[in-house]
Amino acid sequence: MSIAAAAATQSTGTTSTSKNPLSQLSGNFQDFLGMLMTQLKNQDPTSPLDTNQFTSELVQFSGVEQQINTNASLTQLISLTQSGQMLQGSSMVGKQVQFTSEQMPLQNASGSLSFTAVADGTAQITISDSTGSTLVSSTVATTAGNNTFTWNGKDANGNQLADGAYKVAVTNGGAALPFTVSGTVTGVVNNSGTLNLQLGAESTAFSTVKSVSG
Repeated sequence: MSIAAAAATQSTGTTSTSKNPLSQLSGNFQDFLGMLMTQLKNQDPTSPLDTNQFTSELVQFSGVEQQINTNASLTQLISLTQSGQMLQGSSMVGKQVQFTSEQMPLQNASGSLSFTAVADGTAQITISDSTGSTLVSSTVATTAGNNTFTWNGKDANGNQLADGAYKVAVTNGGAALPFTVSGTVTGVVNNSGTLNLQLGAESTAFSTVKSVSG
């Protein structure tokens, strides 16, 4: 076993609780120097220790120290970048956005979505709750191109539902049509490094946003 490895093993019991890797490395390095000096003092003059091994182990310690410093710098850079994203995202609070999601936010008893039809005809719009139970199933007339549907937040029996996030599907002849939903941004959340926009009870990644308006 090399002196560096022995030093690392010896100091494990006293440094494993340290949260600072540089402090832990420093402890290992001091143990390494102490063991090195002891070994030099007690070496056999007729069979001196290999200085190349010592040099190699010193280089290893230096390389680890540089890597730790690099990682710390990268962590700080990531933190600064995320802070900048949060500031950028906060400027969107209060704005209307269109984004891709299977859930439509109902805010102030209103929700809306947009979809594209290839020809004049009809489309089926189904809105469900969190358990999958159908609340509204509506057949709407469509025109070729962009179409918009607005929901007043009432179920099939005319009961006003609470604001929240509701699952929605748009189909034509049984085939799903791509769509975007709309909502007003109420906040910004950093979710494990991903910037999410809050739209009442709905949360969506910033990357899903297709358009922003006033």
